[in-house]
Amino acid sequence: MQTAPDIQLPSLPEVTLRALEACHQDDSYRKISDIVSTDTALASRVLAVANSALYGPATQLHSIDQALLRLGTHRFQTLLLTAALRQMLLELGADQWQQLRDFWRLSLTTALTARALATLTRYPEPDQAFMLGMLHNVGELLALKTPPGEARQYYLNHQCDIAAELVRSWGLGTMAEDAMRYQQALPSEIRDAGHLVKLISLATRLAQSDTAGIAAAVTVFGLSEDLTLEINRRIDREVTGVADSLGIPLNDEYNPAAAQRQLKRVVLEQTMASNVLRMSSLEGTEENVLTDTVNSLTLLTGLQALCFGRTTDGLTLLSGTTGDIPSLSIASTPATSVLTEAFARQISVHLADRHPTVLDRQLLSLLRSPSLLATPVVTEDGCPGVFVLGTDKTNAAAAETMATLFTTELTKSLALADKEQARTGDQLDQELAQHSLRRQLHEISNPLTIIRQYIHQLRQRLDDPDIQSELDVIREELDRAGDLLLRISRPETDGDADRTANATLNQEIRVLKELLEDGLFGEDSKQLTIALCDDDTGVAASPSAIRQILINLIRNAAESLAEGGQVTIKTSAPVWQSGRTWIELEIADNGGGIPESVRNKLFSPVTTSKGKGHSGLGLSIVKQLIDDMEGSIACHTGNEGTVFRMLLPAASNKKNDND
Repeated sequence: MQTAPDIQLPSLPEVTLRALEACHQDDSYRKISDIVSTDTALASRVLAVANSALYGPATQLHSIDQALLRLGTHRFQTLLLTAALRQMLLELGADQWQQLRDFWRLSLTTALTARALATLTRYPEPDQAFMLGMLHNVGELLALKTPPGEARQYYLNHQCDIAAELVRSWGLGTMAEDAMRYQQALPSEIRDAGHLVKLISLATRLAQSDTAGIAAAVTVFGLSEDLTLEINRRIDREVTGVADSLGIPLNDEYNPAAAQRQLKRVVLEQTMASNVLRMSSLEGTEENVLTDTVNSLTLLTGLQALCFGRTTDGLTLLSGTTGDIPSLSIASTPATSVLTEAFARQISVHLADRHPTVLDRQLLSLLRSPSLLATPVVTEDGCPGVFVLGTDKTNAAAAETMATLFTTELTKSLALADKEQARTGDQLDQELAQHSLRRQLHEISNPLTIIRQYIHQLRQRLDDPDIQSELDVIREELDRAGDLLLRISRPETDGDADRTANATLNQEIRVLKELLEDGLFGEDSKQLTIALCDDDTGVAASPSAIRQILINLIRNAAESLAEGGQVTIKTSAPVWQSGRTWIELEIADNGGGIPESVRNKLFSPVTTSKGKGHSGLGLSIVKQLIDDMEGSIACHTGNEGTVFRMLLPAASNKKNDND
């Protein structure tokens, strides 16, 4: 039974609730990571998404902290809200909730023990040991949410294999996979195993707090009984401290009803704030966005509201939901009213029992309310505006919660809009420059192609081998110049970024077709056609390697068309073979085929015979590049033409190097 890498697992509501609060309060990555790391379900979800194809080629993650940094706070909060919504739909009986609480305690105990042992034995990545300690019994969590039957029993019987498979699918490395697979191996069997295997195996035994674990500590790491007992006592205190901070009772009967209700309220509030904001126009200047969104805030809170925008001298009233809006501009100092104080301190301010200033009284009159709440919009550039709501003492706290959620979402939207606007401008400039560069390259490539064709014709007329050899050198140098021009047309290929980035095969083919068509297929008798699939063709190889393969094969195919003909490029995806996903590339021509003298050494460097078929150094380079990416290439050739078929590794299942 195969387990999907992106699995949905139950969490304790207290943990999810605290993680949402930490995001809302803009806590640091480390604080959010500390909370998420205590829950196997949340940790699994974060790792699955952070290592998905959405984020391109990924280095191995050794901690939840690294995963959160890859996702970013905004994406993580969306992920967390989705998980919380699913949590609300989760139906567990009283016994299952008890089991989930006990599972949480055991997982956290194992993780903390693994980190302590890693530090004690000088393992270089203690956070990795902690993370794997949290994940080691994920099969049990799968069983907990599965109805009784064969599937549930399978999860219970194959916990090690399930954990190993998930760790592999998340790209955490071979050593991490082994640590999961051999976690239940006997202490005598792992004495000479890898460090990480020994850490997780011993941590799982010590977490049970039995004599077998104490004995294993002596066998595996030579730890004394006194030291091992002290580790256990310290971990127990630490688990209790974490549980207390999250409001999880460890000794009493566990009843999640109150936490579930609070989680439901928080999720609904955050979802409402996010959705109601989408009803406003978020395009244009900050002032326009603030002006438009005041109606959404009133819709969310049910309270009349005013919106003040920042000016050079202070604040001005932009819009409101109270009918006719007067012209009102004020100085931002001194900060004595709720409005100016909220602007200056960049925090929400209630009128409450404080003595109202004249400005406060004016606002009370406009809003026709007994009290006020001022909530600022805070961005990286300061405070562009403040919302003022008319409220009363009874509803002030609820109004602040909803208004703060609303302004938080608004701040994110403003930041994304700024980035998108800047990115769009940069992209337009780059596209214009790229278009101009390609047009110039066409003009340079055309005379180079004409020179190459004349050299080819001249070579056919001469019988002197020495002169033919010299002409071959000239042609090869022209080929090299053409390759350099192609690289110039794609400046992002320079540097380390190209070596670590994945290529999109269809995109590379389209660009090369545009660049090569005029030069290699300028004659009416030669045609280049492409038939590209609609699916994702991301390849676990650098763009420069893919271009080199394409250029060599397309050029060889074009030159085999002595009497004219057609070259066809096709892609197919996904292709499944040997447990992996591949992208298929086919380059075919209807030329005269590869000479028999060349076929026996097809992918080995041989003396060139360009114009009579595919040969020379180019094919050996192609073979080496495909071997390096663990792909495969096959060739079929005959009188009716030549077909090269390649399987290139899909980016979605790129293998990680071992530690």
